[in-house]
Amino acid sequence: MTKTRRPRPAATRSAARSAGRAAAAALALTGLLATAACSGDSKPAQPAGGPAVAAEPAALSPSATSSSSSSASASSGAVVPLTTDVTSRLDSTIQQVMGQTSVPGISVGIITPDGTYQKSFGVADKATGAAMDPGLYSRIGSESKTFTATGVLRLVDQGKVGLDDPISKYVDGVPGGDGITVRQLGDMRSGLFPYSSDPDFVNTLIGDPNHVFTPDQLLAYGYKHPAVFQPGERFQYNNSNYIILGKLIEKVGGQPAGTFLTDQVFTPASLAKTSFPVDATIPDPHSHGYTNQTPTGAVEDATDWNPSWAWTAGAVITTLADLESWAKTMATGALVQPATQAERLKTLPTGDPGVTYGFGLFNNNGWIGHNGSMPGYESVAVYLPDARSTLVMLLNTDVLYQGSEPSSLFANAITKILSPRNVYSIPPQTAAPSAPGSASGSPSGSASGSASGSPSGSASASAGNSPSSVRA
Repeated sequence: MTKTRRPRPAATRSAARSAGRAAAAALALTGLLATAACSGDSKPAQPAGGPAVAAEPAALSPSATSSSSSSASASSGAVVPLTTDVTSRLDSTIQQVMGQTSVPGISVGIITPDGTYQKSFGVADKATGAAMDPGLYSRIGSESKTFTATGVLRLVDQGKVGLDDPISKYVDGVPGGDGITVRQLGDMRSGLFPYSSDPDFVNTLIGDPNHVFTPDQLLAYGYKHPAVFQPGERFQYNNSNYIILGKLIEKVGGQPAGTFLTDQVFTPASLAKTSFPVDATIPDPHSHGYTNQTPTGAVEDATDWNPSWAWTAGAVITTLADLESWAKTMATGALVQPATQAERLKTLPTGDPGVTYGFGLFNNNGWIGHNGSMPGYESVAVYLPDARSTLVMLLNTDVLYQGSEPSSLFANAITKILSPRNVYSIPPQTAAPSAPGSASGSPSGSASGSASGSPSGSASASAGNSPSSVRA
């Protein structure tokens, strides 16, 4: 999804700078997920569609063919053959969107039954001019949630966790935990207040991008707020849910989250270049990531910002090839039992047309997967089951274009060519971005400055993740 930016309240210059920086960090942490990409806590889905919104810029707006809402709509011939003409059109379109959005670099991977496309465009390092390359490591933001969700489902298959058990059975201290199930956390329907929407969290993160947070410290920012709605009542993209699932993995799995994910997910899936960082280090060779989620709104190199604030909601690092492999593994359930995968794929409405969300994945007009956004980086990794086709992309910026996540714009433009009956949708925007650093990604991708689950809309939330464009 896209991150939205809230206006700054009147304040002293130093306070405004601190708040702006904090909001920026919170934004990056979310994970653009449901409709567009993956970044930011979203406002809860409205029971009936939501308010009218302004359309996306004409050159980048989704086509009318993007109305299908399930993979069942995909049929044989759902993707076009990767002929010389088609690959030329893809090259041209990617370069056009790069020019419009000023994205420094992007790597794109497409795998279909009758061909592949893997190319990089632009630069990986603006200082040296080094070219973007498919083999570079990258942070992937909320795409990480697909790994965390799979780790939980592995525990389900081992008989150690029940999806409909209360989270209080496994993790202590969750407010209302007796009435929130494991499934509701994974489905983004817990009703808990998202920690990345808390102003104190935002101020701390933006004030010091190298600050090291513990999982309990992250959750405490959200726990001090009342719940925004009753568990199961609606959808709200929320990083807190996946920090709690990370704690469940550690408690039941008996290992640190990163070790468990390596043993139970990365290794069985043959993802040799995928890792869960314990500090700000990113393996070489890697792309540099650029963000304007800074106190002044100036673009900075965020490559070495500490990802502890995202933990099991968004800290994973990987490569294009590993992510291509993972997109299919995750969407087809290769690491879990068929019955467990069937539970994972029970997607529910998010409030965004064409986009539903299940246990750590979305269905975007037939494309199954997730997106992600961190300060400096964005990702999309999706699979179209009936066409047996994969689309993956890695970007080295999270700077919005007219209020939209750039990764969503690329995915929309590419799928218009590749799968015209299954176009990755971009939700319309309610407003242009305001103050830099105030961002919230919602499943609808709307530029909303609040995320409130209460009928009165009193619960303010301006930073977090979302399923279409999630930052985590």
